[in-house]
Formats: sequence, structure tokens, C-alpha cells
Amino acid sequence: MAAASNSVRRARPLLGTFVEIEAAGSFQPDVLSAVEAAFEAVSTVHQLMSFHDPDSDVGRLNREAHVRPVPVHALTFEVLEAALEMNRRSNGIFDVAVAPGLQAAGILPKTGRDVSLTAEPGATDAIMLLEGNVVGFRDAGVRIDLGGIAKGFAVDRALSILRERGVVNAIVNAGGDLACFGEETRTVCIRHPRDPGRIVCQIQLVDAALATTARRFDPFHSTETARPAIIDPRATVAACANDGATVRAASCMIADALTKVVMIAGTGATELIEQYSASALLIGSDRGLQITPDWQHAVHLAA
Repeated sequence: MAAASNSVRRARPLLGTFVEIEAAGSFQPDVLSAVEAAFEAVSTVHQLMSFHDPDSDVGRLNREAHVRPVPVHALTFEVLEAALEMNRRSNGIFDVAVAPGLQAAGILPKTGRDVSLTAEPGATDAIMLLEGNVVGFRDAGVRIDLGGIAKGFAVDRALSILRERGVVNAIVNAGGDLACFGEETRTVCIRHPRDPGRIVCQIQLVDAALATTARRFDPFHSTETARPAIIDPRATVAACANDGATVRAASCMIADALTKVVMIAGTGATELIEQYSASALLIGSDRGLQITPDWQHAVHLAA
């Protein structure tokens, strides 16, 4: 976005990453106010859906929902509805009840509850969505983590606030989960999941959402990448067949969730991608790259 008097760019630590918002409108004070409201929307999702906060909706559900139904915020309920629908459509590949497996792998911290309890694969069958935004768990071993979908939802919420406030061009980027609107074409660089210093390709994005899941990389601790923080819920084992997946969709929440399915299922996720009118780029562990045909015109491979 070209620098101008009515353009604003801000970043804040949220959702376990840095969230950056860039927006432009006809009157800078209004744009500033819209950006502040968008950050507040992201903060709300962070507070409601954090696995690490025992007072969040997720924390309360994991602690109490197997004993009694728990009322949650309407936003949390909305994300759970989308997650269970994705679980159904993906035949159990996307499963927010995979938290025990993530804990066992050391990806999520252990909590005060008996973490030796584990639910069977497909445990979202044990999540009950009741009237009045109330949630219950049928199985005492069920624990959920919304980390595979909530970040995209937060981006969507922020973008919705910016639209409502009269912003004409904007992009919200939450650590690689991003969405934009307006006439401007955005160029997004995709790094190689095994060599983060190398660009695999550039993607042209207009009025759409994009999410990426790949091997983990922490430059403050090591120059090496680690396996993705993805567990295949069908076998409760780490998903290692693929190194990275990028998905474009109308909603960042859907793009975020679909990256996990693509990482696990690879090309087996093609039908599901089509159901959501999405596009995908997959980098296999053999370093092979595959792109859905409808997206090849917008993906430019690096030399």
C-alpha cells in the first residue's frame, strides 16, 4: 500500500505472533480509530480462545465441560460450529479435540487435569453444541485446542471491523494468516519450509484470504527447522508427509483450517478444497511442489 496521509500501519503481539494491520481511508483519524477497533477484535478472540489461559472459554471448557455444560461467548460458539463442520467434511482429519495428542508431543503444555486421559480419534463426536451458546463434552478425555482455526477467525473479525468503519483498502496479517480487501493487488512471498531464507514463490492476492502452515522455525534458537506442529487425529501421530501448505479462500478461518487438512492428507484434500471454493499449494517432504490448477496463474515460482 502506497504511503499516504490517510494510510495507517500498526503491529501488536497477539495470538502468539505479531498481528500487523495496514489500512487506508478518506480521513486518517477515522482510519486510526478503525485500526484500534480491529486490534480490539483480535484481542477478544485471543482472550476467548487461548488454550494457555485457564479463564478463557477454551480453558473453562477443558476443565468443566465433561462434568456440566458450559456457556461460552457467541464468537467461540461460532468457531466451534465451523470446526465441527470442517471435521465432518474432512472425515475427521480436522479435529479440534486433538489437544491431548499435542500435549503428549510437547507442542501444547500439560494442564492441571489428568493428561493421561485421552479421547479416541474423532473425538469431536463427543462435543455437544447446545442452545444458547452452551457446550458440553460427552467424554472425560476430550480437550480442545482452537489454535488451528481461531487465528484465521481473528483475521476475519478484524477485516470485518475495518470494512464497517469505512476503510477502503486493508490487509491484516497474523503471522502468515492474512486477508485483504480493496482494489490493490498484494504480493505475498512464500518461504521454503526447510530453508526459510529462500523464497519458493510469490502469490498475487486481491480481496481474499491466505493461510500457511509449515515446518516450525525459531531463528532465536536454531537455524534448523523442526517438524510441523500437526497431529493426524486418526492415528494420533505427527503428520510428517508434507513440509508446507498454503491455502487461499474467501475466509481466513477456512483457509487456516484447510492448511491442516492439506498438511495431513496432501492431494487427498482436493475434493474438500473444491467444496470450499479454495485453492492450495503443497510442498511435500520430498520437496516436490503441487498447485491446484485454478491457482497456477496467480502463483509465480522463484527462479
